[in-house]
Amino acid sequence: MSERTLVLVKPDGVRRGLIGEVISRIETKGYTIERLKMMEASRQLLTEHYEEHEGKPFFEPLVDFMASGPIVAMVVEGDGAILGFRTLAGATDPTTAAPGSIRGDLGRDWGTVAQQNVVHGSDSSLSAEREIGLWFQD
Repeated sequence: MSERTLVLVKPDGVRRGLIGEVISRIETKGYTIERLKMMEASRQLLTEHYEEHEGKPFFEPLVDFMASGPIVAMVVEGDGAILGFRTLAGATDPTTAAPGSIRGDLGRDWGTVAQQNVVHGSDSSLSAEREIGLWFQD
């Protein structure tokens, strides 16, 4: 079943020049990039995006990190795109992500800022719909 998901190349991935590698992996997997833009995310957008984590100890460091540089936002479409991209991305912790996954191959040590793991992908169809609406309001 065809579905859409939001994929973000986070500031660490942009800084390290990994945009093309991430896009290549998405397209090689057979998914289509329906929309794409590079942008600086506002604190308001990031607060809305991560609203379920507000009040948790990692919330402010996460928002600070995501506001630290440009982000590439994409709407990725294809059969099973949500689970498919999350599998392609790999485990959240790059040190335990499987070789062959984006985070397993391109992520760095987990370190003190757990959010520096190159990419974000929506975790459900409801999240994807909400997140796409936030990042692509135009």
